[in-house]
Amino acid sequence: MPLRVASIAAECEPWAKTGGLGDVVDALGRALGRLPGATAGPVEVFLPRYRSVPVPADAVAGPKMRVPDPSSPDGISDVSIVEVAADGYRLRLVDHPAAFDRDGMYGPPGGGDFADNAWRYGLFCRAALETIRAEADRPVDILHLHDWHAGPAAIQRDAWYRDDPVLDRAAIVITLHNLAYHGWTPLDRLDQLGLAPGRGVVPADADGIDLLREGIVRAEVANTVSPGFAREALTPELGFGLDDVLRAKGDRFVGILNGLDTTLWDPATDSDLATTYSADDLRGKAACRADLLGRLGFDPDDDGAVLGMIGRLDPQKGFDLLASAARRLLKKGARLVVQGSGDPHLAEAFEVLAAAQPDRVALIERFDRAMARRIYAGADFFLMPSRFEPCGTGQMISLRYGTPPIVRRTGGLADSVIDERTRPGEGTGFAFDAATPAALAEACEAAMTMRSVGGPAWSGLIARGMAVDFDWVRGSAPRYAALYDRAIAIRRG
Repeated sequence: MPLRVASIAAECEPWAKTGGLGDVVDALGRALGRLPGATAGPVEVFLPRYRSVPVPADAVAGPKMRVPDPSSPDGISDVSIVEVAADGYRLRLVDHPAAFDRDGMYGPPGGGDFADNAWRYGLFCRAALETIRAEADRPVDILHLHDWHAGPAAIQRDAWYRDDPVLDRAAIVITLHNLAYHGWTPLDRLDQLGLAPGRGVVPADADGIDLLREGIVRAEVANTVSPGFAREALTPELGFGLDDVLRAKGDRFVGILNGLDTTLWDPATDSDLATTYSADDLRGKAACRADLLGRLGFDPDDDGAVLGMIGRLDPQKGFDLLASAARRLLKKGARLVVQGSGDPHLAEAFEVLAAAQPDRVALIERFDRAMARRIYAGADFFLMPSRFEPCGTGQMISLRYGTPPIVRRTGGLADSVIDERTRPGEGTGFAFDAATPAALAEACEAAMTMRSVGGPAWSGLIARGMAVDFDWVRGSAPRYAALYDRAIAIRRG
């Protein structure tokens, strides 16, 4: 039976994004809309109207909601809903300037979190629920929550909408994109959520509330974004303090590998590339490589391998491993292209390398969508040496663009890349185990050697990678639809 599905998320590409969360919310919403019989109308995506969100001219002023607000003197605030016609789903921006008209999504420029984030995201979730409740003619079936920012919605459903004819029937699915961030709210900030110790939700002796934990406990089902990370998350090492509640969910906690929007990521139609190409005709890839090197000031005639890496400059992503392995790789003839922003110490490490060898190392310290696509297409290898990685999409994009990935064997990377060294003739990239510069360098050197030899082994590696199908509609979206059905069955007995 077609379902009404409402997603509540802090990010959604292309309006607001810092990482993979935004990509998934966007792509999954679109894919579910293309899945026959899955949803009754487009998926609704509730997103804060941050200052940085580009609101199109054809956006429509939606309903104005009177929303319970613990920070307001009279306990009520007016919140506007802005309706945006997105590509394949319905975007609903929650507009409350006091909460979201700020320079920064989660915190001010330079780092740190806003001190009132619990209030901001609590109000955001309450506004989404009140909007759904006001539309009682279309009862909601699924509240799909994403990460800790949507955790308040699970508390609110159980605490303030029990027996509500619209919201109490709604089943909650929570997707865990990153277990490292919990939305911890200490005692002295509980009032931002309208909570107090000893009054039902928070035990009298508690130190505060973990919004992600609450979301997991209260959800009918929970999932993370790859089977591999779902297994890892059950361990103390990678459960980030939540492994106990995830184990307690039993078979109501699963892993669903992220997909890829193959219409957005397609080297045969990508207008940002110097020349398009496909698995059947790879000639354009050489032109993309020459274009990338020319833009970076590298010698296009130098055949030394080009290693690309894109992401948040963070030790989790393994940028420090690359910085430490860089001189060894440069001596082997490699060139490095790094795009990202974040940790200033990591940026400085690559700045020093680029200053010493500007014709062999480039740091692009910003997120540039067009340049990212040029790196995916123009590099010879794509690096993802993450310490942990719930899923990642960079390796999927690089495979589709004919650029073999070099990854650490963890989480979704292990699920999506077959190591050519351990399964010769079957591999789609290269994987290593130890989170050390030496292990990364050894994997890169093996990949570079295979490229330099060339021949059928090299061309076969590229062909196998480009043939992998990560399309959301054919792969992951049906699994989410099945998860929704299960959540409803649990909720309604």
